[in-house]
Amino acid sequence: MSLENLLKEIRQCHRCVSLPLGPNPVLQVHSTAKILIIGQAPGIRVHQSSIPWNDPSGDRLRQWMGISRDIFYDKENIAIMPMAFCYSGTGKSGDLPPPPLCATTWHECLLEYLPHVELCLLVGQYAQKRYLESPARTLTENVKQWKRAGPKYFPLPHPSPRNNIWLKKNSWFEKEVLPALYERVHALL
Repeated sequence: MSLENLLKEIRQCHRCVSLPLGPNPVLQVHSTAKILIIGQAPGIRVHQSSIPWNDPSGDRLRQWMGISRDIFYDKENIAIMPMAFCYSGTGKSGDLPPPPLCATTWHECLLEYLPHVELCLLVGQYAQKRYLESPARTLTENVKQWKRAGPKYFPLPHPSPRNNIWLKKNSWFEKEVLPALYERVHALL
């Protein structure tokens, strides 16, 4: 199957018809991408616009990476493949966790079409648990030990404004991790 046909199949996926707003798979993939971003799942704004990371979390992620919207949405350089492609709904303390069905159904197939990825940003605990060889007990430990993830994987906290308290508590993130992220991203772009 070609990448074009696979993406068409994913965008027509209705496996999760029980989602509160129905299925609307949001992703960005091109076979030449050098950077892959694996986050949680689209939020409600992303669901409504069908543009990945088109919200305040995306603004912060682009700021962390030191890139513009134009560069971020250049699919030939940056692929975006969340753990779940559709909005999962809202729980008591934010969006619900991404249903595992998406990742187990589609990720492996998509990764076959991404042979040039040299840097994979693992945004949030769900991506880190799935893709880090030996994830730490907590997201904070994963991010603190970002060098241990190897040259390909780079664990990050979720850039949501809901994580402002985490960012204030962990000032080392801005001082130590973000400069390394910036350097890695700009070396590839």
